[in-house]
Amino acid sequence: MTQIDPEKLKQLSFSVWNFKQGEMVANMIHLGDRLGLYRSMDGAGPMTAAELADRTGLKERWLLEWLRGQAAARLVDSSDGEIFELSAEGATVLSDEASLSFAAGAFSSPMHPETLDKLAEAFKTGVGLSYEDLGPNAAHRTERMLGPWTRQALVPDLIPRLDGVKEKLSKGALVADVGCGGGIAVATMATAFPDSTFHGYDPSSHAISRCNDKVSEGGLKNLETFVAGGEDLPQEPTYDFVITFDCIHDMTHPAEVISAIRRALKPDGTWLIKDIRSSGNFQKNMKNPMLAMFYGFSVSACMSSALSKPDGAGLGTLGFPPEVAESMTRAGGFSRFTLHDIDDPSNLYYEVRP
Repeated sequence: MTQIDPEKLKQLSFSVWNFKQGEMVANMIHLGDRLGLYRSMDGAGPMTAAELADRTGLKERWLLEWLRGQAAARLVDSSDGEIFELSAEGATVLSDEASLSFAAGAFSSPMHPETLDKLAEAFKTGVGLSYEDLGPNAAHRTERMLGPWTRQALVPDLIPRLDGVKEKLSKGALVADVGCGGGIAVATMATAFPDSTFHGYDPSSHAISRCNDKVSEGGLKNLETFVAGGEDLPQEPTYDFVITFDCIHDMTHPAEVISAIRRALKPDGTWLIKDIRSSGNFQKNMKNPMLAMFYGFSVSACMSSALSKPDGAGLGTLGFPPEVAESMTRAGGFSRFTLHDIDDPSNLYYEVRP
């Protein structure tokens, strides 16, 4: 019989329960974001549960329990469990959606129990759930996770790094966002470059519905959407600029999409890829303190989508590191590949040309 190491048992048990604590805290962050509690505390200074109740119209007893839990998680400051304060740093992460550090949006749509049941079945069948199958919650969660960076950095920081792209967009170009999701990136560009025309492609009707809301709300007459995948791009050279943000690794047939982008891109066009910062080497990836979270995202969404057809490639969240990206784009007919590392802790950027 194998001898149990008491210290190792203690540490492993603590780790497992710590993950359960993380699940519960994540639910409480969701409620704080959903109910506007962080926004009500932002800049308000020290307050009691009764004062937060006055601000929000919510019940004091419930708020007290929530606040004490937030203090226990070190998300709000409190020395006595009676008076609480959201620090400036806490507000930046939990309340300020204009901040690149905003993270509460990642907790906006908890996974539905029915989705977990379907994922459990996928372990038996090998066939996962597409983003269409995952429903509107997946589109909403993804948008709120990725939104802050896109709004703040895409136009002023990233696009100017690309050879000649900003100039083309300013004069008037035809642009495709393949896998546009809820449309944050394509709507941001359409707003910034009104003389250019933008097409948003996504196979999820839920995502395109959110994108269409942005078209209406922003009066974006230069943005048109399509419930379609990358395989459905025009067969002839059409676009001056194509982007794929955080989605190649989600695709069932990424090689086909890469070839389709090559056909649809003009000879002097540019393709910009955003994908997860990773290595093909697991030991190197283990240096990432958020690695377990990325694998969780993969099983629950990215790899699931990539295996939502029986012959899916199944790359998954960490399956498109630089060496794979360069190899696949060259195999798809591209000859130039430039990596841009713009100090984004989660993503790398690839400028690809015919």
